[in-house]
Amino acid sequence: MTIERDEILGKLKTVAAPGGGDLVSRDLVRAIQIDGSTVRFVIEAATADEARLLEGARGEAEAAIRGLPGVDSVSVVLTAHGPAPTAPKPPSLKIGGHPTPQQGGPQKVSGVDRIIAVGSGKGGVGKSTVSSNLAVALAREGRRVGLLDADIYGPSQPRMMGVNKRPASPDGKTIIPLEAHGVTLMSIGFMVEPEKAVVWRGPMLMGALQQMLGQVQWGELDVLIIDLPPGTGDVQLTLCQKAEVTGALIVSTPQDVALLDARKAIDMFNTLKTPILGLIENMSTYVCPTCGTETHLFGHGGVRTEADRIGVPFLGELPLSLDVRLAGDAGTPVALGDGPVAEAYGQLARGLIAGGMG
Repeated sequence: MTIERDEILGKLKTVAAPGGGDLVSRDLVRAIQIDGSTVRFVIEAATADEARLLEGARGEAEAAIRGLPGVDSVSVVLTAHGPAPTAPKPPSLKIGGHPTPQQGGPQKVSGVDRIIAVGSGKGGVGKSTVSSNLAVALAREGRRVGLLDADIYGPSQPRMMGVNKRPASPDGKTIIPLEAHGVTLMSIGFMVEPEKAVVWRGPMLMGALQQMLGQVQWGELDVLIIDLPPGTGDVQLTLCQKAEVTGALIVSTPQDVALLDARKAIDMFNTLKTPILGLIENMSTYVCPTCGTETHLFGHGGVRTEADRIGVPFLGELPLSLDVRLAGDAGTPVALGDGPVAEAYGQLARGLIAGGMG
């Protein structure tokens, strides 16, 4: 005679469970197995104490099933699964806080040959776009490149580089950076929710930058690109006072109002005795994709003229292109591909390498 699972469950419904209900209604029966005339099942309690209370019900259940037609042997195991094991918590890594004292002036970042700061006097000139694409272009030229997003209030590199996860920390102090497109990458944007505002006073900004310079395991890098926030504030001051910065690149659009602010950034770096490696004119030209007409939406040549006036290198013109925006939004910098814009970044990278700065 074939023994049916429903018969077994129906019989177990007649066995009362301590505290009310029966074994089935309390969902205590597990792993019913029918092997010919042998029936096996498990009564699983939540805790060891509850299992001890169920010992009487286990005996009743065994007797009840043994009484079913066709059953010759019954095995009932009483177990307690206990509380779920607690997974070890990752070490707590806190970013932000007052900087720690540092003796002896600016210091080298371990493993990093050169540090290039990318700055601007104002926002909206494409400084972060230049930073990410320059980093990718240098990596394509065979350089070991790191990119530090030091724009604490408005980190954009996670989106532009297509990475959005929290870096690991084996001990709560050391930070393991992420990688994208051949570039080693760190940003405060990895440490906070994308919609969360970073509401910090100056000392916390300074402490966060110091952590990202000193606690990140950058490995061996030929160059570390640092994407600075706009303006001339705490982050710029801390960087130049704490780290040996090889030099700064100033990004500006051609129009006079942008150049006014770029001059302030240049003056700041001069005051901090950080060499100006050169000026870059971004959004220099726009070529209509339909008719091919070249237009200078923000003027043209203003940055070259300014570079000549102050006696620093003019490093090149970067076009305004829809492809740049689409690629940045997609997390695949335009410098990864081919075409006029990618070539413009390639020329910029090769120029820095030829000058011993890349």
